[in-house]
Amino acid sequence: MYERMRAIATHLRFIYLGNRFFVGLGLVVVLSAAGFWKPLAFWLAVATLAVLLILTVVDTVMLYGRSGRVSAVRRPPEVFSLGDEMQVLLLIHNEGTANLDLTITDELPAELQVRDHRIQLMLPAGQKRTVGYGVRPLSRGRYDFGNLNLFVRSKLGLVERRREISHGQSVAVYPSIIQMKRFSLGHRASVPSEGRRRPRPVSRSYAFDSIKEYVRGDDLRSVNWKATARKGEVMVNQYETERAQRIYSVIDKGRTMLMPFNGLSLLDYAINASLALTNVILQRGDRAGLLTFSDKLGDILPADNRSDQLRTVLDTLYRQREREGESDYELLYYASRRFLPGRSLLLLFTNFESNYALDRVLPALRRIGRDHTLVVVLFENTEVTQLLRTPTSDVKTVYQKHTVRRYLQERQLMAARLRQNGVQVIFTRPEALTGQVIEKYLELKGRAQI
Repeated sequence: MYERMRAIATHLRFIYLGNRFFVGLGLVVVLSAAGFWKPLAFWLAVATLAVLLILTVVDTVMLYGRSGRVSAVRRPPEVFSLGDEMQVLLLIHNEGTANLDLTITDELPAELQVRDHRIQLMLPAGQKRTVGYGVRPLSRGRYDFGNLNLFVRSKLGLVERRREISHGQSVAVYPSIIQMKRFSLGHRASVPSEGRRRPRPVSRSYAFDSIKEYVRGDDLRSVNWKATARKGEVMVNQYETERAQRIYSVIDKGRTMLMPFNGLSLLDYAINASLALTNVILQRGDRAGLLTFSDKLGDILPADNRSDQLRTVLDTLYRQREREGESDYELLYYASRRFLPGRSLLLLFTNFESNYALDRVLPALRRIGRDHTLVVVLFENTEVTQLLRTPTSDVKTVYQKHTVRRYLQERQLMAARLRQNGVQVIFTRPEALTGQVIEKYLELKGRAQI
């Protein structure tokens, strides 16, 4: 007996009374109240209540027969793309012989912060239908989906039954692959062809190739004295000519990169831009690398153009986590001397809050710029600059606009000071970062300044 009551209680927790039931119950209450003056109204209320309860029981029995013949499958993308709108598809199949009125609620990942998700549709008997909804993930990591809940109603609409379909899934959110593909297509023909490009100076790599006999015109500094002694004639080392240049995305993971814009932090904008830039670099035949730092050194991925380099960069960027400490630029200088062989192009994604903050790191940036071609990315605070477009209606607005202008002047002064110290600058809005960085790389490559 106990087990039977427990089974009934289990079924009842999936049954919900619909709006039409409460409308009918309200009618019963009104008729019951009218029965104080008209006895006939009371008996009419009793009859209405009896009919309402009978119809509710009939509706419940019908739902149990019909709702058990509806199924649903969730089909999300293999991976989500950070900051991009992506579609999750639901395949619904009504295997019964009656039309169904459905409300679908998906148990979305907590990271999406969606509390009112629902989809309503009419599904004819024996029909399949695919519906979808968009999600925009704003943080990297794994997103866990829960169950699918189908609320099934009949034409009576007095009762609805919740059909819970176990469908737990986990989807990884990677740096923006969609943005990477978009900029890959957009910049495929941006660099002039080999025949029209200005000739670049021949550079030497110190990677040993072979030893050969000396001929007139060879560099005497490359004489191999040991081989000369063994052979009895002058032998010189031959080095392979370097054509693929080394380009590194250097990402600051410190406190200043946590500032959010349109839901994404500056760090996430930098990560998305680094992935798209890496793809373009590899397409151009150069070698792409990655270096991350904050108060400690992060990941250091040597520049290379192997077939799996893009995948390695993607996985490395996926693992990056911000740190709340101040970034150590002396440590960055040490890393550039220790781990970056030869002259490279460094694109540094960072954010300086003031000229005072720039003063503290400028000596280190100047030393890095002597060894490498250094490009520093400075971000424009678009939410602040929007205040300049608002109408000036009172004294408070005047002071706000004056503060914004001083802020913009300070940012422009930072860029000018960096350029005076031999550091190139990209000053851009966060949402335009990827395009600006790729254009800067293509510009330097076209001018043979890498």
